[in-house]
Amino acid sequence: MKLLKNTILFILLTLAFISCSSKTPYTNRSQMIFVSQAEELSLGEKLYKSTLANSIVIRNTKESKRVKAIGKKLALVSNRPDFKWQFNLIENKAMNAFCLPGGKVVVYTGLLNAVKNDSQLATVMSHEIAHALARHGAERMSSSMIKKGISKLANILIMSTNPEYVNIFNNVYGITSELAVMLPYSRLQENEADEIGIYLMKKANYDLSEAIAFWKNMSDGKKQTNELFSTHPSSNTRIDNIQKIINKLKTID
Repeated sequence: MKLLKNTILFILLTLAFISCSSKTPYTNRSQMIFVSQAEELSLGEKLYKSTLANSIVIRNTKESKRVKAIGKKLALVSNRPDFKWQFNLIENKAMNAFCLPGGKVVVYTGLLNAVKNDSQLATVMSHEIAHALARHGAERMSSSMIKKGISKLANILIMSTNPEYVNIFNNVYGITSELAVMLPYSRLQENEADEIGIYLMKKANYDLSEAIAFWKNMSDGKKQTNELFSTHPSSNTRIDNIQKIINKLKTID
């Protein structure tokens, strides 16, 4: 087992050395990313085209123009003129939105039923845009690559020494890596997207208090999730973190 631990450590150090050196905007968190920006942007473009081709896109309506107007304001303060920004409203009852690499933003019509004003819609859109700015998708892909690489190597080593422990290792490793690494990492990215999103909202002159109001509305009457088993922070955690960011910005003004 000592050999296994040393080998895994060597892999992690090697990956850290060859990985893309990157830092997230505003939060300045160091990242380990193996996917090039060119690959990431190409994937985002393909996924976006596929999404639009297989969806009902709402065009030239008051609401679609509203989405585009808010999107353009957020894009202007994003400091990514290299992104080919696009904003589209799609017919879907889900209260959701997403932003693919390169600034390809989709808002579902269901989300419009949950927001009370433009600042609340900007809360969601800025959060999704923040994921793209911070390259969270590429980061998740890289983390998955590491997880799979360690698993494969460990299986080879265990098979050559103690093959009877392979199934035990796979079960323990799968559960442990998910609960101790992947899920906390996902929650970190969600909190980071909230923080970056608040900075974007402030720069675009949206009402930051509406971010708190939106998430409170979303959590009303809903059972709090157990963060340990979730990709997202609980509503209470999210609201507390956003309030701290807003309070910090008030001290800067």
